[in-house]
Amino acid sequence: MKTLLTQLTVGSLLIVDDSAVQRAHAVALCRELGMRMIYEASSGAEALELLSLLVLPPDLLIVDLEMPRMDGVQLIEKLHERGMRIPMIVASGRETALIQSVETMARNLGLPVLAGLQKPLCSATMLGALMRLDQQPGTLRESIDVDTASALGRQALASAIEAGEIGVHYQPKVDMRTGIVRGVEALARWQHATEGAVRPDHFVALAEREGLIHDLTLAVMDKALAQASAWNAHGLRLSVAVNLSPRLLDQPSLVDEITRLAAAHGLHPEQVMLEITESSVVDCMGAALGVLARLRLKGFGLSIDDYGTGFSSMRQLARIPFTELKIDRSFIHGAHQRTNLRVILQSALDMSRQLGLVSVAEGIETMEDWRLLQECGCNIGQGYLIARPMPAEEMPRWLKRHQGAIVELRAEAPQPLV
Repeated sequence: MKTLLTQLTVGSLLIVDDSAVQRAHAVALCRELGMRMIYEASSGAEALELLSLLVLPPDLLIVDLEMPRMDGVQLIEKLHERGMRIPMIVASGRETALIQSVETMARNLGLPVLAGLQKPLCSATMLGALMRLDQQPGTLRESIDVDTASALGRQALASAIEAGEIGVHYQPKVDMRTGIVRGVEALARWQHATEGAVRPDHFVALAEREGLIHDLTLAVMDKALAQASAWNAHGLRLSVAVNLSPRLLDQPSLVDEITRLAAAHGLHPEQVMLEITESSVVDCMGAALGVLARLRLKGFGLSIDDYGTGFSSMRQLARIPFTELKIDRSFIHGAHQRTNLRVILQSALDMSRQLGLVSVAEGIETMEDWRLLQECGCNIGQGYLIARPMPAEEMPRWLKRHQGAIVELRAEAPQPLV
């Protein structure tokens, strides 16, 4: 099955089902099939609300038929009305004839339906449906030649890592009250000799698939920590955030490797933030929890990234010693215009404050959202409003330009009482 799964290009999906038990079963099944970013909704109405909040739509929908408020048929009709051509699987415990009728209706509306499946879902039928993704024209995905990716992609990536050709760009993280730069997020970049810039999600996925993620992560971390050390020497002390793949969390040796890297560059662990996506820590057990606990004992910061995109957030915050909560961009973009987003943001920020965590908002693009986050008490901001990721050599010039923007970014003083 693993060989077949490498052909799938499902980066995210939304499961719409009013039964918590059925959703949990579907989530477990999809994780078994290799999918990590999974959203959930308990009705058609809730699904539409969530879809309106997401900056990027999911790659796949799994839609139940019998649901309160808005059933699956109504949801499909609404998706058609809104021009949302997201590939979907129709799932139900009802008779096959009814499922096929809905499947035909959706296709007649021009929606890409992969299959109509009877519950309970199983790996074999799900996999068969998912393998039809590449046959769907005009959807938000790219067909991948797995043999070429494995033969050429792995070899090229391994060579690039060994030769030190994986670059690192840095996106500033600034204090939302003062506008002062507090840190950067280190982001891997690969400029292929003939293919040009390779998308990070593509080569990171390739690295995870082909057993190269350990070497890739340490190569990126080595460059990022070396750069932080160079900035320290020039009087610019910035925290550096580096993403950790869930594939590394079951390797006890990782703690000593990261500790040695920090020491080699003369950095205190407190200057290094390790980001773990919320979806990746769902299955953290045993050794993985031990690795995270030991990293925290050493003094490294732990950030729960993409907060709000998973559905076990409270559980993760309760059992893993995070020091930072990073709210996903889908809950930031347009927040000043959406009451629901404001409620979600305020709730997350209040909880972060009560737990003693540093709150970070990513994906800030407008001054209106910046001001709202300030009012809500967010600590750190990151996004295109501040700066796009950049090579280290561009940081000095950006810092000079940023000095002129700090006045506008600073929190507005409260108006005196008349």
